[in-house]
Amino acid sequence: MITISESASDKIKEMLAQEETPNLFLRIGVKEGGCSGFSYGMGFDDEFHDGDHKMSVHGLEVVVDEESLKYLNGLVIDFKESTLGGGFTIENPNATATCGCGSSFRTATAAGKPDPDAC
Repeated sequence: MITISESASDKIKEMLAQEETPNLFLRIGVKEGGCSGFSYGMGFDDEFHDGDHKMSVHGLEVVVDEESLKYLNGLVIDFKESTLGGGFTIENPNATATCGCGSSFRTATAAGKPDPDAC
């Protein structure tokens, strides 16, 4: 289960509306790399793959590949405004360590290949 806050959902819908491609959905995933071992991926896609898990969150179609799902169960995505703009934040209960920039993480059961030049 992935949770997307209402503010993050509103921002994602705003970004989707600016795209000129029909039938886009939000794809969230994990890949090896980053300074802690795994890095998050979040973007728009219009192509489904075998093993994709589909869910609806606040009216958004969200897709996660099967391999990433085990690292993202319980994930919370939020969007916070600040005086310098705004940005998405990620809270992952599966992460045992995260990098300073918050874009990569490590888990207790699996280790990716850390990239010391990533942050």
